[in-house]
This record gives sequence, structure tokens and C-alpha cells, in this order.
Amino acid sequence: MFSLSDYEESASCLKNRLPGFVPKVLVVLGSGLGGLGDRVKEAVRIPYGEIPHFPVSSAPGHKGVLIVAELAGVPVLLMQGRTHVYEGFSAAEVSFPIRTAKLMGVNTVILTNASGAVNPGFSVGEFMLLSDFIRLPWANALIGPNEDAFGPRFPDMSRVFSERLRIEARQAAEGLGFLPREGVYWYCTGPNFETPAEIRAFRILGADAVGMSTVHEAMTAAHAGMDVLGISLLTNMAAGISQQPLSGEEVNAAAEKAAAVFEAWIIRILERISDRDK
Repeated sequence: MFSLSDYEESASCLKNRLPGFVPKVLVVLGSGLGGLGDRVKEAVRIPYGEIPHFPVSSAPGHKGVLIVAELAGVPVLLMQGRTHVYEGFSAAEVSFPIRTAKLMGVNTVILTNASGAVNPGFSVGEFMLLSDFIRLPWANALIGPNEDAFGPRFPDMSRVFSERLRIEARQAAEGLGFLPREGVYWYCTGPNFETPAEIRAFRILGADAVGMSTVHEAMTAAHAGMDVLGISLLTNMAAGISQQPLSGEEVNAAAEKAAAVFEAWIIRILERISDRDK
């Protein structure tokens, strides 16, 4: 369990290393989507292990580096990889960077991930904007003493993902010649992929995609009053929808194939945020 002083220590460490830099946007780069960070020039790169209390990722495709830069005229923090509950971290540890970013001045969070398509009308390689999520009784980053400095004891979760940001993201995608899907993300802890029977149940209950991340961060950001945009790259059809066995290699391969479009899209979204804030 973390206290306010832990978050403040982390934020203070970063502020000392980045004098005068006030980030506006935090972008979390999910599985196989970290290539954007490699292509950022004139950036400061800070390994997670050098930041107090930051969890250090061990999952394939997650480098565990915080990249500090200006993109499209916006001062941003890019998380090149995240941690997951399946690595042995608590929900509070997984979402720790969100509150640290909030204390640094961030008010907009873009959460990205690779996920499996539950909706049979969706296709591998498409992007989905998250309109909502289903978590059921899994771990919750907000359990424990409430940190009033971030938000209320009983936060509303009816509008976690910003409709305004979804509209801007959709318009940015149209400018690049594609239309993202929109749907509900079902969170599972992993690390195993889901069973075909589970996927059938998820679909009946309203899920369009399934994955092992994002929700704890989204809930923490919403609790802190931050604007949240969620983006899933559909890297595979979920178990039972196709007869192909699932693998982590398949996920990363699909992400690499979509990397150029994804990176251009993120830049376009940031450009729209920059224009809006002028």
C-alpha cells in the first residue's frame, strides 16, 4: 500500500531530473507498441528502476523506460511498457505511475494495449477505442485508505473514457484513412489466455475485446479527475473464435505490423490536443 508521500517522492525525483519540464500528457505504450519511444529524438530516457517506487516491468515487449519529450508541440511522458498483475504486482503498483504523473501536472492519459477481439465482427489489425470496461471482482487499485488529494472515497466510473477524446481520436484516424472500432474491454488478470467458454460468456455479457492491462490505470486516472483515452490494437481473435492457438509471439508480430499506423495516429491525436490547448 502506498501513501501520498510515496507518490510525492516519485514525482519529486522526476521534477529534479527534469527542471522546468511540465508534462501535459502521459502515453502508456502497451505490448509490442513501444516502438514509438525508440523513434523519439531529443528525449530524456529514465529506466523505471531509477524512479522511487516505480514497478519494473518484466513482460516481453515492455522495456520499462520512461521517455520524456515534446511531441507534436505537447510535453509528454511516454511509458515504454507497463507492469501487469500477472507479473506479481498489485493493482496499486500497476497504477502507481498514473498518480505520479498527476502530481507532475499531467491531466490527460492515453492508455494503449494489445488485445484479443471478442466481437466476431472485428478483425485482427484493427484498432478499438475503449468506451467502457468490465472488470468483475478482480483486484482494484483503489482498495485501501483513500488518498483525498487525488479523488473521493467513492468515485464515479460511469464515464471513465472521455467522449471528447474519442471524437478527437476518431477524427485523427479519419485523417490517416482508417476508422477505428469502438467497444467494451473485458479485463482478465492473465497470464494465460482465456478459454473458449470464457470468451463466449464475455461476448454474451457485452465485451468486444479482452486483455490483461489498462483497467487499473484507467480507474486510477478517473479517480484523479484525469481525461482518459483508451486504445486497443486487436492482435488476434480471442479463443474459440478462430481455431488457431494463441501465443504471445502472435500478439507482438501483429503489433509490429501495425506500428507505423499506430505511431502516426498517436502523433495526430497529440496535435489535436496541442491545437485545443492553444
